[in-house]
Amino acid sequence: MVEKQLHVRVPEQEMKTLERYAKKTRRTKTDIVREFLRLLP
Repeated sequence: MVEKQLHVRVPEQEMKTLERYAKKTRRTKTDIVREFLRLLP
């Protein structure tokens, strides 16, 4: 599988939310975003 890179700009508050969730679940931000994308129809 070829991996591509994605750069996303998000508001500071959304980044803080993602960082808190990542810390709470002991996962990387990348893992969380990938999981979200897999849930899309």
